[in-house]
Amino acid sequence: MKKSLGAKTIIYPAPVLIIGTYDSNKRPNLMTVAWGGICCSTPPCVAVSMRKATYTHGNIKLRKAFTVNILSENMVKEADYYGIVSGRSEDKFAKTNITPVKSDLVDAPYGKEFPFVLECKLLKTIEIGLHTQFIGEILDVKVDQSMIGTNGLPDIDKLKPFFFDPANCEYLCIGKKLGNAFSIGKEI
Repeated sequence: MKKSLGAKTIIYPAPVLIIGTYDSNKRPNLMTVAWGGICCSTPPCVAVSMRKATYTHGNIKLRKAFTVNILSENMVKEADYYGIVSGRSEDKFAKTNITPVKSDLVDAPYGKEFPFVLECKLLKTIEIGLHTQFIGEILDVKVDQSMIGTNGLPDIDKLKPFFFDPANCEYLCIGKKLGNAFSIGKEI
């Protein structure tokens, strides 16, 4: 028997995405969001949702660009900080000793120390109640060389991303491999 919990914002796993933007004075800012993910293959796109009250919301609308950064589990404190402090009042790069780098392709920053970066130009904005969903076309993916696997792509075991549990407000690390996608199901 299942217990009804009502309408809630719970889905597993929820990513921990660090959004990089510039404000009107070209000051770099970072914000953590958990409402986001890939939303289109062609063109490659990512969607992130945030409240209109956030500093980053205005920055994306102004600059029409953002970066999506995925941090390794050794940076969980920084990621949490980026979500609990406003860029209106804090220089989050300076406070966490992260070096801002201007994206090569879009008008947005990322952290030099961040291992995984998506450079995105704003493609579409959708107003959804309290949140706005920003859809960004991914123009480039940058990954630290040390995080690349033998296949030339990111290695999740080297990257060590972490996830958010929205029901319990906890961060969790990745687990063990269960099988190969588009393959294990053929055993049925």
